[in-house]
Parts: sequence; C-alpha cells; structure tokens
Amino acid sequence: MATRISGTYKGRKRIALQHDESGAIFLTDAPLDNNGEGQSFSPTDLVGAALGSCVLTIMAIRAEKLGIPDFSSATFSVTKQMATNPRRIASLTVEFHLPATITEEQRESLERAGRECPVGYSIHPEISVEQIFNYDQ
Repeated sequence: MATRISGTYKGRKRIALQHDESGAIFLTDAPLDNNGEGQSFSPTDLVGAALGSCVLTIMAIRAEKLGIPDFSSATFSVTKQMATNPRRIASLTVEFHLPATITEEQRESLERAGRECPVGYSIHPEISVEQIFNYDQ
C-alpha cells in the first residue's frame, strides 16, 4: 500500500505538508538553530513524533486485543538530541506513561508490540533509541 504526501514551500523555510488521502495539512518550520523561526515541528522533530505515535498506536492495537478497557490515558514525550558534521539526529528517548492498572503480563505484551513498530524498524541503526515505559496513569 502506498501513501502520498505532498509538500509546498511557503517561504521563510516553511513547508506545507498535505496527506493526500485525507486532505489534512500542517506546516513544518526550520528550527531556530538552523536558520528557521521554530514556529512548528521541524522535519527531524517529525521523526521523533512518528516514532512515539507509531509505538503508542501499535500498543493501542495490542491493548484492544488484550481486552484492556481504557488505554485513553496513555501518553508519550520524545527528547531528540542532534549531532553535527553532518547535522543529523543522534538520539531519541521516548518516555511513555501508561495506565497503572495494566498487569505485568499485559505490560510485557504491550512493550514487545511497541518495539515492533514500523517506524522503529525504519530508523537508522546509528541513531540511539531508548524507550521508557512508566505505568503511572
């Protein structure tokens, strides 16, 4: 299955991205430390956001299969570190906050599923990726 995403340069180092199937649109902006205004997600921010949202989506699918009644309090945050020469993502740390009512057996299944997300498999092996799972919601 192929997905098409279109981009249009809007000036001032901003790109309007459109998900062609749904029509959803949002802007990216170059970060302050790379000649931008930092008014929106940078392209490298989207890599971290893609990883976190992919893992949480895959975990939500598994939660449904496991009969976990309420997964809606689950959240994540990503810390992205950049490297130079060449400028690139050095590391992504994704911290998840999940319902405290999830059993130990369910936790193992959810974490295993989350580590198998397509975005995670697509990240270059030189990028350090850490996933931290907290059951405190």
